[in-house]
Amino acid sequence: MAPGVARRARRRPPRSVRSARPVGVRARSAEDWWWDRLAPSGSGYHLLQSDSMLLVLPGPGPARTRVQRRAARRTQRPVPPASRAAAVKARPRPAPVSEPQQGPDPGWGDRIPLEILLQIFGLLVASDGPMPFLGRAARVCRRWHEAASQPALWHTVTLSPPLAGRLAKSGAKAEKKLLASLEWLMPNRFSQLQRLTLIHWKSQVHPVLKLVSESCPRLTFLKLSDCHGVTPDTLVMLAKACPQLHSLDIQHSMVESTAVVSFLEEAGPRMCKLWLTYSSQTTAILGALLGGCCPQLRVLEVSTGINRNSTPLQLPVEALQKGCPQLQVLRLLNLMWLPKPSGRVVTPGPGFPSLEELCLAGSSCNFVSNEALGRLLHDSPNLRLLDLRGCARITPGGLRDLPCQDLEQLHLGLYGTSDRLTLAKEGSHLLTQKWCHALRELDLSGQGFSEKDLEQALAAFSVTPGASHPALCSLNLRGTRVTPSTVSSVISSCPGLLYLNLESCRCLPRGLKRAYRGQEEVQWCLEQLLTSPPPSS
Repeated sequence: MAPGVARRARRRPPRSVRSARPVGVRARSAEDWWWDRLAPSGSGYHLLQSDSMLLVLPGPGPARTRVQRRAARRTQRPVPPASRAAAVKARPRPAPVSEPQQGPDPGWGDRIPLEILLQIFGLLVASDGPMPFLGRAARVCRRWHEAASQPALWHTVTLSPPLAGRLAKSGAKAEKKLLASLEWLMPNRFSQLQRLTLIHWKSQVHPVLKLVSESCPRLTFLKLSDCHGVTPDTLVMLAKACPQLHSLDIQHSMVESTAVVSFLEEAGPRMCKLWLTYSSQTTAILGALLGGCCPQLRVLEVSTGINRNSTPLQLPVEALQKGCPQLQVLRLLNLMWLPKPSGRVVTPGPGFPSLEELCLAGSSCNFVSNEALGRLLHDSPNLRLLDLRGCARITPGGLRDLPCQDLEQLHLGLYGTSDRLTLAKEGSHLLTQKWCHALRELDLSGQGFSEKDLEQALAAFSVTPGASHPALCSLNLRGTRVTPSTVSSVISSCPGLLYLNLESCRCLPRGLKRAYRGQEEVQWCLEQLLTSPPPSS
């Protein structure tokens, strides 16, 4: 290096550092900037930091001291080599006594009042049930455990052995293990139980129901699904110990008819709902109902099990109307029902004045006729739902004579019947002209009405009284002879249509024979029908 250059380099003053700080002023870190940004001083909020979240809470919370902030920066900031050497040469001095670092608040869950937690848990239990939510919530903290342990939340419980469906020895062992847990759960958690469902219990039904009778006096509903070993003493004991029990569901369970009859004799005056599976023992149970042991019965459902029973069910209509005068829902599902006459000249019964739902649906043709339907519904003006799927002998003329004027759901679909039984019919307009103002669901699947008859029937929805839009939201025309113009007209007249089934409709163009769900799909079907060329003659 030249001597002149060396002299100029020595005379050059040192370069000043940008944004120099006065002596004694500490530099602000990014952490300090975030803390002041989220909760500025004087705002009334403070920060609460935990392992996986950062909470901004109101009120004067715990503020971090300068010593704590320095300690956090020192653990994260790397020490340069020059400073490290200076620290070694520096005179050792005692380290300042720092305050214990305050970690995340372990009790933030305890700040929520117990009453608020119970309301929140109650909403979740009402929508999803108590399990598995309450079991998981009890592990959060002590306050949540106290809230999840309240018996008022355990009002609906379903119990099933974990090894259901396996070997008999393993299933019995699992039932005994669960029974040992129930001995503690029943008095401590299920004391306010209202609805209980037992599924796949084979050998320990009696001990479980004995625990229920001792610890659950508020029980109102009991369902036994695929359960064995139910004795008369068990059900009678339960009926005496639970004075509010008014609903019993024993479908698909092996329960002796004597046990059910004994239960109905004890709890019959307060019984409101009863579900049965049709078998050879159902006759004795129905005989008790016909005798008037359940005068307050509101819901009666009799259905077949997994193995279809081909034996016809003979049920005297008039005797049932006298024995259960308050009936609101009657379902005889998938049965070959024969309305047993009381003699050559049938005397009209008192009817079902409170009946709102009648379901006689079946997968095969049954023997229900216009005469039998009239005997059932001759005094039912409040009927809202009529399900006659599979009843091929019912005609529109027989339905027109019914006394109900505000029918909302009418199901006349023919499913599983042969083409020989699907005879050509007419008079479908008699149904829509009578109930077009109230119908929300209409099912004509498989009916043999002609094109003109269907056009006349569905045209009734375009001239509803009062110039209001029809209430129709579901229409099933599967397998009918409906034409494109008729479908376009009914879609345009019913803006609230949400379901439209056009499967196997031979008069429609290809690509449109399917089911449409939602307003967008239904409107797309309308656009396709309006833009598609007319069918060639």
